Amino acid sequence: MADFHQNGIITTLHNLTHRHQADLEQDLLRFSQQRPLGLLLPSLYSELEGAALPDIIRQLKTVPYLSEIVIGLDRADKSQYQSALQFFGELPQHHRVLWNDGPRLRAIDAELQALDLAPREAGKGRNVWYCMGYILASGKAESVALHDCDIVTYSTEMLARLIYPVANPTFNYEFCKGYYARVAGGRLNGRVNRLLITPLLRALKAVMGSNDYLDYMDSFRYALSGEFSFRRDVLTDLRIPSDWGLEIGVLSEMHRNYANNRLCQVDIADIYDHKHQDLSAEDPKAGLSKMSIDIAKALFRKLATKGVVFTPEHFRSIKASYYRIALDFVETYRNDALMNGLRFDIHEEEASVETFAANIMSAGQVFLENPMETPFIPSWSRVQSALPDIFERLYAAVEADHEEFSG
Repeated sequence: MADFHQNGIITTLHNLTHRHQADLEQDLLRFSQQRPLGLLLPSLYSELEGAALPDIIRQLKTVPYLSEIVIGLDRADKSQYQSALQFFGELPQHHRVLWNDGPRLRAIDAELQALDLAPREAGKGRNVWYCMGYILASGKAESVALHDCDIVTYSTEMLARLIYPVANPTFNYEFCKGYYARVAGGRLNGRVNRLLITPLLRALKAVMGSNDYLDYMDSFRYALSGEFSFRRDVLTDLRIPSDWGLEIGVLSEMHRNYANNRLCQVDIADIYDHKHQDLSAEDPKAGLSKMSIDIAKALFRKLATKGVVFTPEHFRSIKASYYRIALDFVETYRNDALMNGLRFDIHEEEASVETFAANIMSAGQVFLENPMETPFIPSWSRVQSALPDIFERLYAAVEADHEEFSG
């Protein structure tokens, strides 16, 4: 059972009583009469063939309070899109599948590319961005949850707890971040959050001095969780990265756009597991190695906008401070794991720290060489300013795909 301690400057909503899921859903059903509720699912076609997503869809079929489910489908040809329509067709809720690789959405993307208003690379960020545009276009949901499609420990209680803070009309939250213990299979997981994010934030405070942004980021118990919820109006001015910095980028944007009392985090699961990325220590363009570089760059870019000045000497000090703090955390996590009867591989943990430390320097070098890099996808308000009918066209393209291929 979680404690009730409030750490940092972001409100934490705990799981204190393990309230029955049926009670939560009754509340949400009532809230949905005032605030229609939706769900966004960014998916690869390959996930339809895995073990996690079929179980997620089976459980979602029982959820009574959702007005809309929007699925972003990546890496799918025509036959796979048609297969996906059948796969998701089991959902009783109103739903649409965005065929991101289809000719209609590709044509819209090409037009946006010509205006330098489109995502610059494929990936989860691009998928989520187009789904957010469709949610704005459809207008069917006022509050929306987003979660990944590879969660092997999925429960609809997770969804209920995730969307509750932005669904309850007596709450004033615009955004909610889900958190959980990354414990599954008898071991501690979540290496990037445990061994990169937290130690790096502490190292940045030690070297550059504390500021409101670092205090804010350090308040989140699981900054890299792929589960969050938001009010629809959040999407208009949200700029998100298209790389692995998505989660950090979203948190940074919420810090830029809203007061802290409009944001919260919520305990959504006792256990959580999904597919795991390889460390890829020898390949900085793959796995957790690329993720760590993108995340570090996202933090450096945000701090630069806050007036923080970086030099090569700063990055050397940040790396040294990070390395010492991270190694201390390895011992902390080892003791925590052993006390809870979990397996713990010190060599694997310290190898991860060494890779992340090297990647912090790599990220710093990239930042110094290209300080004007702007990896953020433009906000939908900017896109609409350039193309006033973009929402109507996006909506029409998705509907046309659905009508042509769903039969």
